[in-house]
Amino acid sequence: MSRPRREQTGNLPTAHADANVSRSSTQSGEPVPALEARLKAADERLSRAAKALEPKHKGGELEEYVAARAALLSLERAVASAKGDEYAEPVKFPVRWCTGAPLPHLLANDDRTFLIFLVDRPDPNWDGTTLTVKNPADGRLESLALVEFVGCASVKLGSPNDEVLHGHPLHKKGLEGYTAQVVRNSRWLAELDRINSVHPQYNPDRWRKLNHFIFWFHDTTFECAAESYKVELCDASFADLLARVSQRLSELG
Repeated sequence: MSRPRREQTGNLPTAHADANVSRSSTQSGEPVPALEARLKAADERLSRAAKALEPKHKGGELEEYVAARAALLSLERAVASAKGDEYAEPVKFPVRWCTGAPLPHLLANDDRTFLIFLVDRPDPNWDGTTLTVKNPADGRLESLALVEFVGCASVKLGSPNDEVLHGHPLHKKGLEGYTAQVVRNSRWLAELDRINSVHPQYNPDRWRKLNHFIFWFHDTTFECAAESYKVELCDASFADLLARVSQRLSELG
């Protein structure tokens, strides 16, 4: 038996999932050359911080690396925004997934879209000497997230994995692995809008209120063009939750 724990709506702790997701937090009035100069300096700072992690630590090296990386990502987004390019920025997703083996499962039909994955639940007793292999077929009770994407127009799950993210178009444009992000100035959304604009009953509002969500998993990347999402946390086996979601797919939304 599965035990649903709680449901959280959207990417913010508000009643509406898309309350702020349609507005970018990356705003800058600086000219592009000035932003690019700051970006170069931030990149050099991160390189120095990374090298400082190699020898014996004196203290504060990790904190400086984290701060330098955050500053670089912020400037990557600012430069891309100023140029009108697409870029990725974080959404305040309510849970973190397991980075090693999140085992994402995508279930969808014409009307509804669901994503299931393992939630990161660190074991306080783990001593670092053992490895637990997760198998969706073993019937074990797991901490699982069930995400339903509302108003989903298109969805995909597959390549790339985390070993080749530096080849992704969003690399150096705010991409953060193992996180949930939204893509601003999305070329994919623009393409969907353009394709559907030839329909005699085309409604631009239908396409312009979509968000391009992207989840960077270990072995795959998930992307979805949807209005918003709802997150439900469950203690369940994969088999049980998959059966429940299959039943919900056959029901009206």
